[in-house]
Amino acid sequence: MLAERARLAHILFRTGTEGLLRLSPAIHWRPPVLEIDPYPEHRDVHLAGRGMLIIPSHFCWHAPIALADPGLPPVLLYPLNHQPPSVLRADPQPLHVLLGPTRAAILRASASGCTTTEAASRVGVTPTTASHHTGVLREAGLINSHRFANTVLHTLTPLGAALLQAASNTT
Repeated sequence: MLAERARLAHILFRTGTEGLLRLSPAIHWRPPVLEIDPYPEHRDVHLAGRGMLIIPSHFCWHAPIALADPGLPPVLLYPLNHQPPSVLRADPQPLHVLLGPTRAAILRASASGCTTTEAASRVGVTPTTASHHTGVLREAGLINSHRFANTVLHTLTPLGAALLQAASNTT
């Protein structure tokens, strides 16, 4: 969930509230009304100056669900943006040639969001080595790194996701 929070913060920072509300093609923001269609039914949510709680859900698969009770703040449940399995299990050879095996593996680990320690563990290197490689990937614009207390969470940028997707399409 930390990776999803970081992804949403990035979207909000770059595109504002309107961009954030494009979590799904079923959501349409027509100020001052948020339209959710079609599941479970077409619903217009009139925010009327109230905030809205946005909750990612593992159990909400196809379309977002709006929960609106006039006495409570509106709630929007939306499906998590899972990476397609082909991105995570692609033949890594093209990335190995371009980035080297360790950096390519850390980039793939970042697809699901990982801390520096998790990346090191997944790849089989020391945290110091993983930190060096995440720094290079970050400078190249392939990952974002967000500090939370004493840990750093690494997630893919759109460019990093496109690189993984392109590498999986060449196999």
